[in-house]
Amino acid sequence: MFIKTIDFSKYSSIKVGQPTEVLIIEKGDSIPDDRYLIGGANNLLISPTPPPLMMLGKDYAYFKEENGFLEIGAATPTGRIVSYAKKHDITGFEFCAKLPGTLGGMLAMNAGVKSYEIFNILDSIQIDGNWVSKEQIEHGYRFAKLNGIATAARFKIERGYSQELLDTLLQLRNNQPHNPSAGSAFKNPPGDAAGRLIEAVGLKGYRKGDMAWSDIHANFLVNLGQGKYKDAIFLIELAKEKVADKFGIVLQEEIKLL
Repeated sequence: MFIKTIDFSKYSSIKVGQPTEVLIIEKGDSIPDDRYLIGGANNLLISPTPPPLMMLGKDYAYFKEENGFLEIGAATPTGRIVSYAKKHDITGFEFCAKLPGTLGGMLAMNAGVKSYEIFNILDSIQIDGNWVSKEQIEHGYRFAKLNGIATAARFKIERGYSQELLDTLLQLRNNQPHNPSAGSAFKNPPGDAAGRLIEAVGLKGYRKGDMAWSDIHANFLVNLGQGKYKDAIFLIELAKEKVADKFGIVLQEEIKLL
């Protein structure tokens, strides 16, 4: 293992943060239990005082096919997963093309697009060195309680990669802003959409400093330049307060605040 300084104002998808020391874990290293594991930092908002951080190194980015299963290392970027599935005619991973980051991040939040989510195609996850079937893991809409560090996952191989499905899912990106963001800021409440609620309380396009609720999709917190953590937090709290006051709904963050 070794320490690497990562500048989160460049590395994170929302481009907010500062140079921070991160412990890189490779195969054979013991994984500390006093650090927060990050992946591609695609749904993270890093504060000026984050907890001690770590991430899995290149040893944990791999593919292995065995006995009808595909094993993927948790540090594998989603783009590489889609490319591998296409090359080997494996279906089920088409929706990953819309999701940036790494497999580990997808597992930790049961990431997905519409009705497609990672737990739907999952068989088991290697957590703290032991294989755990998905049935033993509490999970639901945009959450999974892994209760440990995920280093790999297994999926049953189904042939029939669909470019048509991938193209259809990519079309859904057309209503997403192109400014740096961390994806959806809030989970959709049952039977409603967080974006609709934020827009309904007049915050679509609302700006504080260089952070704003996007004027394209109100549930996207976007960085318009030199966005700061304090302004992002201000907007998140403002949206929660206004939506709770008007609709009695408590919005829950999908974005992870560190």
